[in-house]
Amino acid sequence: MAAVASSTVVSSGLRSPPGICVVNARRGRCSTLSASMIQCKIGLPDLKLRKLNQRGRLSTERKVSLVGTPLVRKVEKQHQRQCKVRGLGPVSLLEEAPKKFLEPHKIWMSDVVAERKRPYFLNRKWTAKDISYTTFMVFMHGLCLAAPFTFSWSAFGVFVGLYIITGMFGITFSYHRHLSHKSFKLPKWLEYAFAYCGVQAIQGDPIEWVSAHRYHHQHCDTPKDPHTPYEGFWHSHMGWLLDDESTVARVGACANVADMEKDSFYQWIRKTYPIHPVLMAVALYAWGGLPFVVWGMAVRAVWVYHITWFVNSASHVWGTQKWNTGDLSRNNWWVALLAFGEGWHNNHHAFEYSARHGLEWWQFDPTWYMVKFLETVGLATKVKLPTEDHMRRLTFLAASQS
Repeated sequence: MAAVASSTVVSSGLRSPPGICVVNARRGRCSTLSASMIQCKIGLPDLKLRKLNQRGRLSTERKVSLVGTPLVRKVEKQHQRQCKVRGLGPVSLLEEAPKKFLEPHKIWMSDVVAERKRPYFLNRKWTAKDISYTTFMVFMHGLCLAAPFTFSWSAFGVFVGLYIITGMFGITFSYHRHLSHKSFKLPKWLEYAFAYCGVQAIQGDPIEWVSAHRYHHQHCDTPKDPHTPYEGFWHSHMGWLLDDESTVARVGACANVADMEKDSFYQWIRKTYPIHPVLMAVALYAWGGLPFVVWGMAVRAVWVYHITWFVNSASHVWGTQKWNTGDLSRNNWWVALLAFGEGWHNNHHAFEYSARHGLEWWQFDPTWYMVKFLETVGLATKVKLPTEDHMRRLTFLAASQS
């Protein structure tokens, strides 16, 4: 940790050249910043860390970037408010990938050119969270190898049932469209029930999941996006989950979920989160033995993992774009088929608030059908949909004429 002296005037339209560090200025630390200036980039030189051998000679040299929180002082000048950065508070060092990894490459069958910023596995810092996540992922994927030897139609039925319960009820309906984007309202008892389905998807507690997703939309396909494919398909698919230091450096702590943090139910889930999947595994074992655990926990969870991650990766590199969203989001039919309508991703990024992602009649969207059913019976209210005017303004034709 270190403090770095610098002086830079930050404005909302500042464009920073490549090779500078990205600095996170959180609203809580910099209350004088306007909304458009909360996330700012500050030009600082990259550093080189040099390691000397026992004889005092240079043995290694590697390039790093500084990441920290700017110290901001409000400046009033000619009735205009600016925020002047006087330096950096505590910073951390993010190592760049070796030169051979930095070469841009085109993602297979896509027009997206990616450039890896950090090593995926070797020559990088592994935090305790990275190690625990990786160990768990290896264990769950390894347990799937027992699937052919434990197959039964009843175990497969448990897999399908929990795929729908945790994947659609839990992730796409609750975590995503309801909690992340507030596309509709539910009675609290029903909200908590669906959120608990998401807990059993084993993708993190609701507060953690929603925070990461909101940051993705806030910084979509920019250097501060937690999982942009501009840093590689693997990074956007699951690599970002195994690099906590990089994610924290981009977006900081979970500072965008105040609405959920004051809810006692979600606080309780966060504190007791590891217990709930264990209880599910015990229940499945008591019900159907090892086959139900393998198919109902491992195979089902890994299946839902990769389908969810394909929304972040495949739906940002393969597919079509109907709306001028300014990012890489694509409408991808096969992801939509597997992810209960989430693959109509360009539609979603154009109208983030919309409870409906499949905007055309032929765009399969089971999550929307579920919302519509609950609205019909009076359980879902204040359902949000895009207006005709908003849709017209986001077409590429309208953008070309403006």
